[in-house]
Amino acid sequence: MLKIEENYDIAIIGAGHAGCEAALAGARLGFKTICFTVSVDSIALMPCNPNIGGTSKGHLVREIDALGGEMGKNIDKTFIQSKMLNKSKGPAVHSLRAQADKQNYTREMRKTLENTDNLTIKQGEVSEIIVEDGVIKGVKTISGATYYAKAVVLATGVYLKSKCIYGEVCQYTGPNGLMSANHLTDSLIANGIKMRRFKTGTPARVDKRTIDFSKMEEQFGDERIVPFSFTTDPESIQKEQISCWLTYTNEETHKIIKDNIDRSPLFSGMIEGTGPRYCPSIEDKVVKFADKNRHQVFIEPEGLYTNEMYLGGMSSSLPEDVQYAMYHTVPGLENAKIVRNAYAIEYDCIEYGQLLPNLEFKNIKGLFSAGQFNGSSGYEEAAAQGIIAGINAARYIQNKESLVIDRSQGYIGVLIDDLVTKESHEPYRMMTSRAEYRLLLRQDNADMRLTKIGYEVGLVDKERYDYVCKKEKLIDEEIERLENYKIGAAKENQDILESLNSSPLKTATTLAELIRRPELNYDLIKPLDHERPELSDDVREQVNINIKYKGYIERQKKQVENFKKLENKKIPEDFDYSKVGSLRIEAAQKLAFYKPISIGQASRISGVSPADISVLLIYMEQNKAK
Repeated sequence: MLKIEENYDIAIIGAGHAGCEAALAGARLGFKTICFTVSVDSIALMPCNPNIGGTSKGHLVREIDALGGEMGKNIDKTFIQSKMLNKSKGPAVHSLRAQADKQNYTREMRKTLENTDNLTIKQGEVSEIIVEDGVIKGVKTISGATYYAKAVVLATGVYLKSKCIYGEVCQYTGPNGLMSANHLTDSLIANGIKMRRFKTGTPARVDKRTIDFSKMEEQFGDERIVPFSFTTDPESIQKEQISCWLTYTNEETHKIIKDNIDRSPLFSGMIEGTGPRYCPSIEDKVVKFADKNRHQVFIEPEGLYTNEMYLGGMSSSLPEDVQYAMYHTVPGLENAKIVRNAYAIEYDCIEYGQLLPNLEFKNIKGLFSAGQFNGSSGYEEAAAQGIIAGINAARYIQNKESLVIDRSQGYIGVLIDDLVTKESHEPYRMMTSRAEYRLLLRQDNADMRLTKIGYEVGLVDKERYDYVCKKEKLIDEEIERLENYKIGAAKENQDILESLNSSPLKTATTLAELIRRPELNYDLIKPLDHERPELSDDVREQVNINIKYKGYIERQKKQVENFKKLENKKIPEDFDYSKVGSLRIEAAQKLAFYKPISIGQASRISGVSPADISVLLIYMEQNKAK
């Protein structure tokens, strides 16, 4: 019998959003890469919500793009509605969100993977990792084929021993009826990887023809569409958009849920896994927020060529008859026909505390992991981890220092730092509140924060790098000009300010000071500026934000300086915490378990107090002097 053995540099297990970014990163960096998937048709599948981005998640997509990733480019090709969220608030929380044509999103990403040099796609279930003396050597599939690799990235998503549940129905499948992966978990456990069960869920999809939209509020996209990718020409994506719709549950809906709560597998004990706190099912909402008499339901199209509509906000695992009953109480859904039932999905993922900040396993060299397998939730969180895992798999082979984005550099840094230092007991979701330097980590400046890193890594070309350098120079020059450009209290200037509903000048002032007035901005003061250069939209936006929020930005930069001091105090990999005499036992155990790479990271570990950090710093300083 012919024995199948192949050799690769990098093997990626899974072709969801994490797997796609990891595979593209590895292949684009010149490494022979193979990407395994249980179904080629499920590449970049969107099994739940039909959108990319959203609050804080939009930041992640733009950062992925700045590093040289694909998600932003792909949604720009395939969106059907786009909206910048939180525009009434400050720029730190502005976040782009786009409805996707699901089938087209998958099709375009698959096309990109299939036409990327050095990348092989293989449909097949990986059943085993090959580890020798604590070093990854490759993988085996259920067919018995062996694929040797110098680095492996686990990006299994929600497929490991997955089961879909609603009511008393339990199907041992992955999402959308796809095959689950039932063999790999045992191999991971045998190699010392600790596993746990998490759960997520999805709402029903209903037939558009059975919805009464007249009872709902129409939700439009932005008049001027902003692209996700910094490489997308904004003019190329201005197009007619598809509407979404908003309706609400009511007390009748909630009564049906409460009357049948004992039939929910969430409450009956049929579901073992822990679900995401920030994306609860409708039955969870009704129980936990009993004081609320209604909840939002967003009706979102799944694509241009399907009548399926996604019921955002009504994820559930209630029985089919209860689903029909509760959906039919919602205004506009009285006669709705369900195309796909809502369900919960339970799956295997790793226990916290097993990964280094570069997403490599502590106990297996060359084995990396990304996405929901790491205990996170969401397409964007997965893709962000995927590109970092792919880059670091390549750098591991090159014997180069790993790429670690820190908390002051990007939301990606916050996401990964939280995953590797915190005791997460539920699927992790990115939120703007998790980023302590969010005024600096805006979605609009992701290119200036991370494109240079993407260039140094090798995923961003020189033309794009040069453009960002030029953009920075133009911004700095224009800010300096405005800080020094003075205007006086001449009648012409006073009339202009009056027309802008701004108070008159009592003495000469700079244009920068005028921009800082709440009612004014860079574009509004144009009539007062007789030396203004022609600048692109993105440059003008940065000039306006940096001038208007100068005080806050400077304050946050000082906070980052203090943060960097602790991040730069590195802790040796073989550091023996038991020798630090005054360190509490709990702190010593936690530090030995997590193996932080710096004092900064050590300070964020649960169970390690500021006093413990002080003791550790003193010990390290004393021993450095010896």
